[in-house]
Amino acid sequence: MSTSLVALPDLISPWFWIGPHGLFASAVLPAILVIVFVETGLLFPLLPGESLLFTGGLLAAGGTLDIRILAPAVAAVAVLGDQSGYFIGRRIGPALFKKEDSRFFKKHYVTESHAFFEKYGPWAIILARFVPFARTFVPVIAGVSYMRYPVYLGFDIVGGVAWGAGMTLTGYFLGTRVPGISDHLETIILGILFVSLLPALFSAGKAYLSRRRARAGDEPIPASEPEQAA
Repeated sequence: MSTSLVALPDLISPWFWIGPHGLFASAVLPAILVIVFVETGLLFPLLPGESLLFTGGLLAAGGTLDIRILAPAVAAVAVLGDQSGYFIGRRIGPALFKKEDSRFFKKHYVTESHAFFEKYGPWAIILARFVPFARTFVPVIAGVSYMRYPVYLGFDIVGGVAWGAGMTLTGYFLGTRVPGISDHLETIILGILFVSLLPALFSAGKAYLSRRRARAGDEPIPASEPEQAA
C-alpha cells in the first residue's frame, strides 16, 4: 500500500471530526438554525423541535458547539421565523382555510391552531412554541386575526427566548452535570418527542371524538317496530 493511501485517513479525519473545528461541527449550527426557521416561518411543520434543540445543547456540552453562540442564535432565528409566519398570515392567511390537504399540509393544522389561539389569546404565542404544529401555524393565525403587532412581538420574543434558548441550555446543563447522559441520547430524544406530541395527540383525539359524536347525532333514529296486538 502506498504511503499516500496510508496517510489518507489522517488527512480526511480532521474534516469529519466531531469537534469544534471539524466539518460536522461547522455544519451543525447552520442546520439547526435552518430547521428552526423553516418550522416556525415557512408553514412547513417539521417535528424535530425540542429534541433538536436539546441535542444541540448536548453537543455544546461535548464541545462540538459553543453554547454562547448556539442559545442566542436559536432564540433570534425562532423569533424571526415567527415574524415571517405573522406577515404571511397578514398577506395570504385567509387562503389557508380553503387550501386542500396535501402530503405535508393538513387543513386541520390550521383549524386546530386557530382554536388554540382563540382559547389562550396572546399567551398562545408563548405556549405554542412547545406544541408541534401549533408553533408553525399560530403565528399565521395571529396575522390573520390582525393581532396588534407590538403585542405580538413582545409575546413572541418571550416565547422565542423561553423555547429556543431554554431548550438548548437545558440540554447543555444536563450534558455538563449528568455523567453518561449522551449514552442515552436516543431514549431522551424519543421521550422529548413523545411529551411534546402529547398536546397534539390529545387535541386530535378530542377532535376525532367530537366528529364521531356529530356524525352520530346526524344519523336518523330507526323507527320502532309496531306493537303487536294483544
